[in-house]
Amino acid sequence: MIFTKELTKHFGSVVAVDHVSLQVAKGEIFGLLGPNGSGKTTMVRMLCGLMTPTEGRAVVAGYDVSSNPEQVKKNIGYMPQRFCLYEDHTVVENLDFFARMYGLRKDQVRRRASDIIELVHLTAMRDRFAGTLSGGLKQRLALACALIHNPRLLFLDEPTAGIDPPLRRVFWDYFRHLNREGITVFLNTHYMDEAVQCDRLGILSEGRIVGVGTPRELRRKVAGGDTLLVLCSNPQSAKLVLQEEEYVLSAAIEDKRVRLIVEDAGSAMPRIISTLERSGLAVYDVNVRELTLEDVFVGLTQTKVN
Repeated sequence: MIFTKELTKHFGSVVAVDHVSLQVAKGEIFGLLGPNGSGKTTMVRMLCGLMTPTEGRAVVAGYDVSSNPEQVKKNIGYMPQRFCLYEDHTVVENLDFFARMYGLRKDQVRRRASDIIELVHLTAMRDRFAGTLSGGLKQRLALACALIHNPRLLFLDEPTAGIDPPLRRVFWDYFRHLNREGITVFLNTHYMDEAVQCDRLGILSEGRIVGVGTPRELRRKVAGGDTLLVLCSNPQSAKLVLQEEEYVLSAAIEDKRVRLIVEDAGSAMPRIISTLERSGLAVYDVNVRELTLEDVFVGLTQTKVN
């Protein structure tokens, strides 16, 4: 659904997006993770055909964003970070306006608007002016307007920024429902708990992609493999024994445990227990330790800086 090659955007001497190449498959929930100012919004605006790249190429839903931006817009939904709908229009009037902008017939508009209002739980608010809605309800309306024309691909720019945690969970229920219906989702976020729910992630730092993969793949990339913590009768002796094993990539002592980096935790755990017991060492516990996404982000961005 999305293909970019060396996509770049300059604002004068500032490089906001720096030679980004990535692919997003149909049916994915793909997250672009990065701090404020890292280039996430600029990236999305180029992919939506709202901003022309300085260099490179992007193809979205089968259309080039530079040569055919209007076709891109017809096939996508876009929910911007800031609320930008008509506050002096009602919920229904906003939906009607966007539906007609996308060319839906009057009978389609009525049916589609009813379905979307029900999906985002705005039925009771359908005749309220948008300007009188709370922040969370405005976000629901913005999502509804992005979906009114049944797009194949949905772009979400910080969709839950400023929303309390319970409502963020409600929004993620919407996103997963839409994804199950076949909509590909591309979202920007700086929330680690949201990023971990994506099928794959791209980590953006200072306009550059410093890592792409599933959350588990990115953890392994930073750690160098799977991390195991072994509690046993003599950690120092266990370290000396285990560091000679071919499947152990590294061994160290950490808080009276042996910390191991192995190629695959599942296959390594029984071999570790067997090796230590043959050496006369008692094994009390073996745990897999996964890095947090925050650890991953810091590790990848520090690598870039260094």
